[in-house]
Amino acid sequence: MKKILMSLVLISTLLVFTNCDDSVSTPNLEYVTFGAELYSAGVDVGSSNTVNIPVFTGNKESKDRVYNVIVDGSAAAAGSYTIPTSITIPGGSNEGSLTVGLSDTDLGIGVNKLTISFEPNDGSYYGAATRIEYTQNCTEVTATLDLVFDQWGSEVSWSVKDALDGVVASGGGYPDTAAGTSTSDTKTFNLCSGRTYTLETTDAYGDGWGSVGSYTLTVGAVVKVTGDSSTMNNGGTGAMTASAAFDTN
Repeated sequence: MKKILMSLVLISTLLVFTNCDDSVSTPNLEYVTFGAELYSAGVDVGSSNTVNIPVFTGNKESKDRVYNVIVDGSAAAAGSYTIPTSITIPGGSNEGSLTVGLSDTDLGIGVNKLTISFEPNDGSYYGAATRIEYTQNCTEVTATLDLVFDQWGSEVSWSVKDALDGVVASGGGYPDTAAGTSTSDTKTFNLCSGRTYTLETTDAYGDGWGSVGSYTLTVGAVVKVTGDSSTMNNGGTGAMTASAAFDTN
């Protein structure tokens, strides 16, 4: 808040000009900004939530002022948000609030992202856009990934992505070991129950994880994904990625 108020003071006093006759003119400078650049929220299953975004101006006026907003919802599920088309700063104040409604309707799986900015208008100066990142609150389940690969651990990587292509767990950059050796690793992480994810396993060189290579992903005591060196082998023609979808039911 201190940074915002300081910015408003600086901008309100910046453009003051004095001519040779000691006359002074002060432009009618209007500055508008959101309270922060990022807001996070969760929505319960079958429920809704709201996010209140403060909006500040550089000065006060006796009358209400209205500023239009533009919404980019390209990374959010359609139907899962409602946003007013404008924000009103009441007369006598330099602060308003933009209320964004979020719902579990068609929310999808993963992190939904909205970007909100002010519609350009002559005579006004605007701060940076603000973002809202929101997810459906969930019941967590434990997933375990067991890995075995050859001596070239630096070539190995993996990731688990949600249905919106967001990475929820990942690993890689393992150390290389002596010739003829193999490495095993076990990673445990939490996912949301009742959802679909994708496991991607990658060999940067493209010759697979060797004859010992394998990977097994379990949720609870149920094996969801398994593969071996044959799944990972593409004949040395460049980086190779194997992909497999799984659910957490």
